[in-house]
Amino acid sequence: MSSEDVVIGVRSLSKHYQIYDRPGDRLKQFILPRVRRALGLGSRDHFREFRALDSVDFKVGRGETVGIIGRNGSGKSTLLQLICGTLNPTSGSIEVRGKVAALLELGSGFNPEFTGRENVFMNAALLGLTTEQTAERFDRITAFADIGEHIDQPVKTYSSGMLVRLAFAVIAHVDADILVIDEALAVGDAFFTQKCMRFLRAFMETGTVLFVSHDTAAVRDLCNRAIWLDKGRLVAEGAPKEISERYIEAFYEAQQGTIVAPKRREVRKPGASTPWKDQRAALVNQSTLRNDLQIFEFDAEGAAFGRGDALIRDVRLVDAEGQGLSWVIGGEPVTLRIVAEAVRPLARPIVGFYLKDQRGQTLFGDNTFLKFRDSDLRFEAGELFRTEFSFSMPVLPHGPYSIAVAVASGTAHEHVQHHWIHDALLIKSESTSVSTGLIGIPMDDITLGGLSAIEA
Repeated sequence: MSSEDVVIGVRSLSKHYQIYDRPGDRLKQFILPRVRRALGLGSRDHFREFRALDSVDFKVGRGETVGIIGRNGSGKSTLLQLICGTLNPTSGSIEVRGKVAALLELGSGFNPEFTGRENVFMNAALLGLTTEQTAERFDRITAFADIGEHIDQPVKTYSSGMLVRLAFAVIAHVDADILVIDEALAVGDAFFTQKCMRFLRAFMETGTVLFVSHDTAAVRDLCNRAIWLDKGRLVAEGAPKEISERYIEAFYEAQQGTIVAPKRREVRKPGASTPWKDQRAALVNQSTLRNDLQIFEFDAEGAAFGRGDALIRDVRLVDAEGQGLSWVIGGEPVTLRIVAEAVRPLARPIVGFYLKDQRGQTLFGDNTFLKFRDSDLRFEAGELFRTEFSFSMPVLPHGPYSIAVAVASGTAHEHVQHHWIHDALLIKSESTSVSTGLIGIPMDDITLGGLSAIEA
C-alpha cells in the first residue's frame, strides 16, 4: 500500500515494564544506581523486565478492518492503548492519521460518580465534539444505548452491559475515521451485539477498524486481515482464515503437545456400494464457510453429579484410526470415546451423551441401552471399560457447544446415575455454512430446474 493509504503505522514498537519482587526493591532501584554511578561502579538492577510488546511492526491501510488475535498476555490490549495514546512506548514509534474513537477497557473514560448524561458530554468532548455537537446528537446516542432512565443515574450503578452500551453509543456518533475496539462487544446482550454489528458493517464501508478479539470466528467474519501476537511479538499477519488456523493449531499444540488434523474421509451410505459426500464440499472447503469445530480437552473436574459407583476417566473425539482430534469439520465422521471405571461392581451399565448448545438445548444424543438391553454386561470394581459412539458430526452454527456424558445402570425407565458430567467436552464452532436452524447436515444432492407439463 502507498504511504498515503497508511492510517496506522507501527515501527519497532516496544513496551517494557519493571517488575519488583519486593516493595523494598523499588526503593533500592531509585537510590542505589545513583550511588553506584557516583562511586564509579557498574549499574545493577533490582527489577525484572517484562516485555509486554517487543519490536512490533505493521501498517493498517485506510478502509481496512484488521483483527488482532492472541492468547491472554500476548500484548493485544497494550498495543491498542499505545495506538490510542493512553500509554507511552518504551521505544519505537506510532503514526496515526485521522480521528480515533476507542472502546478499550470496560468503563474507561467514564467517571463513576457522574451520571450517564454527564459522561456522554465528557466522553464526546475527549473524542473531539463540541458541547453543541454532542447536544445535537444526544437523543441518537441515548436511543442507541437504550438504557432508559438510567441515563440520569451515576455510572457506578450501571451493570457491565449498560456501561458498554453507553460507551459504544458515544463512539458510534463522533464521526471517527478509525475505530479501535478491545473485546468489548462480548459484554452486551444478543440484541445489542446485533445493533453493534450493523453499525460496524456500515462503518467498515468507509472507515478503518482495529479489532481485538478471542473470537476467531468474528475475526474471520469481519476482518480483511489478521495479526497474531504472542508474548509481545508479532508472529504472523495475513488472511484471517490462514492466521486463525495457524493460531488455533499453535494453541492446541501448546496445550496438548500434538495436533491431529482432521482427515478427509469417504462416507458410505448403509448398503451403498459407492462412496458419497456433500456435493458442496469442494466449494465450502475453499471458502470461509467450512465448519471448523475446536475441541477442548476433557475436563475431569467439571461440574458433575452421581452416586459414584462408576467414574468417567476420559472423554475424547477420535478419528477412524483412534487418534484424538483437537478439532473436527462439520460433516466429518467421528467417534466419541468414553472411558470409565467401575468403582464398585457394576451390572447393566448404560453410557450416554448429549450435544448441547450455549443455551443448554439438547441438539442430539444417544446411549447404549437399546443395543445392549439384553446383554449381561458386568464390570468388577477397579475395571476400566470403553464406550464408542460413531456418527457424522453435524454442521453447527457459530458459537460454543458442549458434550455432556453420563454413566448409569439399570433400565431406560429405572436407572441410577453414577457419574454425569455436564460439560465433559467443550466445542467452539468457528465458521459455518448453516443458513437456518440449530444444526446443518451434509446434503446428498440439491437440484433446481424447470418442470415439463407432464412432470408438473
